[in-house]
Amino acid sequence: MRRNPASAYLSARRAVAGTLVLAALMQAAPAPAQNNKPRRPLQTAPAVATSATSDLRDGQAETRLLAVYKLIAEGRGREALHAAESLARDYPNFQLAQLAVGDLLTARTRSIRHPGDLGDLPEPDSARSIQAATTLEELRNESRQRVDAQRSRPPANTIPAQFLELSSRSRHAIAIDASRSRLYLFENTPKGLQLVADYYASVGKLGIEKMVEGDQRTPLGVYFITSRLDPATLKDFYGVGALPINYPNPLDLSRGKTGSGIWLHGTPPDQFARAPLATDGCLVLANPDLERILRTVEPRSTPVVIARQLQWVAPHSIQADRKAFDAVLNAWRSAKTEGDMKRLLDFYAPNFQSHRKKPLAEWAPVLQAETRALKGRELHLKDKSYLRWTDSADTMVVTFGEVAEGARTGPVKRQYWTRRGQTWQIFFEGVIG
Repeated sequence: MRRNPASAYLSARRAVAGTLVLAALMQAAPAPAQNNKPRRPLQTAPAVATSATSDLRDGQAETRLLAVYKLIAEGRGREALHAAESLARDYPNFQLAQLAVGDLLTARTRSIRHPGDLGDLPEPDSARSIQAATTLEELRNESRQRVDAQRSRPPANTIPAQFLELSSRSRHAIAIDASRSRLYLFENTPKGLQLVADYYASVGKLGIEKMVEGDQRTPLGVYFITSRLDPATLKDFYGVGALPINYPNPLDLSRGKTGSGIWLHGTPPDQFARAPLATDGCLVLANPDLERILRTVEPRSTPVVIARQLQWVAPHSIQADRKAFDAVLNAWRSAKTEGDMKRLLDFYAPNFQSHRKKPLAEWAPVLQAETRALKGRELHLKDKSYLRWTDSADTMVVTFGEVAEGARTGPVKRQYWTRRGQTWQIFFEGVIG
């Protein structure tokens, strides 16, 4: 009996689809455990960039993937397949693009119930089958997170509530919404913070709220980028580079949190993105997206807010809180200017520690020496930033330049304040520049 050519063609297309789906799953296999230790670069042959990849831009792959999804929703399968195949050619390591191609080919022979629907294709051996099933679920979660983030865009002209005031010295700021697997990049303009880009980002395997070393969780709080690591000194695992943040910060330390080596970094060459929950605590972006961050942000002055879920507010709605705290800081400045040690020490919490781990009893003589050095000159606070973190406590992370009247420069200080009732007190103070 002769086989129907059309049937043979559809069977072949379906086999190709199944192969593409399985290839996507295998390419997206879980990465090895992280080791945030730089090493000397291996002597390997340099990668050769194709003309197709040389023009790839941040955010482009996701935008094109979402366009494929839109075409599918509109029933324009042929156009969707063409767009998905083009995307997979330009980004061969983008597993979701490969998955879309496979699903669109499969859809020509039968209905697709969900992404990566393998139907009755032959199962691989049991170990690979379990791995494929796990990775497929991770890809579905990644797809959902990307789509949900686009459906729930931040309202226009809003900012995360943590950014009460940002000095012009901080030219950019970053905020991460862990619930949406999303990183938001802001430019600090004369008109205030402006959202300029946002990207899909992966967090810890066991989620967020890091407490101890090795718990595979991403910390929550207000942090700062501390440095920019040279990719030549890093393993390929970290992609195009890495930006460490200052975890544990003074608030973390006051709560007994441990751990280190929390970075923003990229992905290995054979992996475009990682699952939403995939790291040992770091924040991981696709390499083209991280390249934009690397070109943009400045170490030491760029704040990074990592929240369970960001609260977006109109800038004018937090002016009252900013002015209220500005009055508190000005009262501290006035007490220090006047050399009123009793009033000045009232601003410091009993559990205070300096950056040199000095408790309040040992810090008081330092404060007294600083007030005497003023010799009655007015103390001015320049380039102030207020970043607020509210969880079980209300914390204000304050950065400013401390300049005595008549002086051209002075130390840059960072203070951590906590609110007890209606009273704000300093529990950490240190010089950062």
